[in-house]
Amino acid sequence: MSREVPGYLGPYRLLNLVHTGRVYQIWQARDDAYNRMVALKVVLDPFRHDREHAGYLRTELLVGQSVVHPHVISIHGYDANEGKPYLVMEWFSAPNMKKRIQQGVDRLAPLAAKIIQQAAEALISVHWAGWVHRDVKPDNFLVADDGTVKLIDFALAIRRKPGLVRRWAGWFARRSKVQGTRNYMAPEQIRGEHVDDRTDLYGLACTTYELLAGRPPFSGTDPNEVLTKHLRSAAPSLESVSPSVTPELSQLVRRSMAKDPEQRPESVADFLRQFRTIRHFKAARPADL
Repeated sequence: MSREVPGYLGPYRLLNLVHTGRVYQIWQARDDAYNRMVALKVVLDPFRHDREHAGYLRTELLVGQSVVHPHVISIHGYDANEGKPYLVMEWFSAPNMKKRIQQGVDRLAPLAAKIIQQAAEALISVHWAGWVHRDVKPDNFLVADDGTVKLIDFALAIRRKPGLVRRWAGWFARRSKVQGTRNYMAPEQIRGEHVDDRTDLYGLACTTYELLAGRPPFSGTDPNEVLTKHLRSAAPSLESVSPSVTPELSQLVRRSMAKDPEQRPESVADFLRQFRTIRHFKAARPADL
């Protein structure tokens, strides 16, 4: 039963407001029944009766029920309190990668290889479970002080469409709502075409670029300019903006951001295999020794 007292949301004791966005709040809370800390993703009051945003939380629950991996945030459940939907998640006390990057990429450099590998491993587990994340970006990876990564936010995830289904999936996709984050969207995602593992790989490559360079591969004076660059322009060489990066890593990131999905590594797993076989930095760093 819900405990209707100040400081509680349903059975969860609210402790600390972590983040407030346009639609959701993130709370640190205590689950007394299981003697554990949790995170609550709560729909804000103006959107509490919005079926679309409640649907996003249910999608996150479905993904969480099908993916169990140490680098993917665990989803414990979904509920509603007085008509206000919320998601119950594993508590992982760490800022997201975007905030880490804003604090300075030099501070992240010794952990960069570990962060990239764990981010890739998280996406591989999502793909193996039959999902495409569709919103891969620095904001959606929590990064602890030791470089441990947790992938979050599955609101835009969709089921993978393998094999012969792809032609029809692409046809229907062009008639559906285009969703994602402009700085990290693959060309096929922008065009509303079929998306698959390689779409998430494009987002991972953009994320890797930003982690090492301190800025996204494309920028512009307005959102449409950024989208146009994803569609038509080659990103500046990673090696040119981050001179410590090896040519091998720069080329791998560039190929992973190819406009044509067929020109990218065939999957995030393929990217990770190649990543593990090359040297990442021209000068040895502690994490690479």
